[in-house]
Amino acid sequence: MIEVAATPDTASLVREVELLGEKLGQVRQGVGRVIFGQELVVEHSLVTLLSGGHVLLVGVPGLGKTRLVETLGTVLGLDTKRVQFTPDLMPADILGSEVLDEGADGRRAFRFIKGPIFGQLLMADEINRASPRTQSALLQAMQEHKVAVGGEIHPLPAPFHVLATQNPIEQEGTYPLPEAQLDRFLLEVEVTYPDEAAERAMLLATTGGREAQALPALTAHELMAAQALVRRIPVGEAVLDAILRLVRGARPESSQLAMVRQNLAWGPGPRAAQALMLATRARAVLDGRLAPSVEDVLALAEPVLRHRMALTFSARAEGVTLLDVIGALKAEVG
Repeated sequence: MIEVAATPDTASLVREVELLGEKLGQVRQGVGRVIFGQELVVEHSLVTLLSGGHVLLVGVPGLGKTRLVETLGTVLGLDTKRVQFTPDLMPADILGSEVLDEGADGRRAFRFIKGPIFGQLLMADEINRASPRTQSALLQAMQEHKVAVGGEIHPLPAPFHVLATQNPIEQEGTYPLPEAQLDRFLLEVEVTYPDEAAERAMLLATTGGREAQALPALTAHELMAAQALVRRIPVGEAVLDAILRLVRGARPESSQLAMVRQNLAWGPGPRAAQALMLATRARAVLDGRLAPSVEDVLALAEPVLRHRMALTFSARAEGVTLLDVIGALKAEVG
């Protein structure tokens, strides 16, 4: 770990992290009032938002993905918009379009009508049901936080995050997301069934006369300040080395691990290392710690790498999974 001298700046950073940790505790409590049994999903979603990124939520219907996004928007004080992706959805339905207006003096001029992407938290529901043309309309917005319509550049509000959902079971009539767009998601989070205790609590809380409502715990301005603070968190040499070993070791053309060379068609690029660096910092802050550890790197390896790697045909035929490969990488690093 890199030694950090006790300076006024360090003391100020410690105080800021402590205060943010208290606020994030309130955020978790607020989300927990509505979402039951998805602690890891909530943690990964908050890590993504604190890192300033986008998240892809993958799970079967009925697990509360939509409700999670709505709850996060309320608790974090963000302007939330939702788009239901369908095969007939057009790029203009998301980005907006220009219309020709005629003024009282008879003069005509184009006026831009903003689409639902002009929100701080955009829920792209079942994103893989839209056509590739519509999916690609999100690329510039997700990466550059702006859209171009009619030759004009329109900046998106800050902060801007996309939380997309995807059903991994029903694939008929869907369009797999291209690798370029998958790489724009900081994390891919698997949403699984809740355990029995959580499902029991959910049944009691959601079928009575009144349901618990989420309450704001942060503002958009405070979230942006938290994102800036995350980037100031110091990272030790051991953590940096672990990130580089994990990402570079997942590239089949240069990996020293036979499991990778034999089973991966392609591996993660530099954006994966950037995602891990930010996500480990955010996870540390979420836990009230001043610096991330190698354990943070290993804990976030799967959601960061899973959508940035591809198995060969022979590996899929033999039943090898990406989790098997990531598990071997983690064992090599940790």
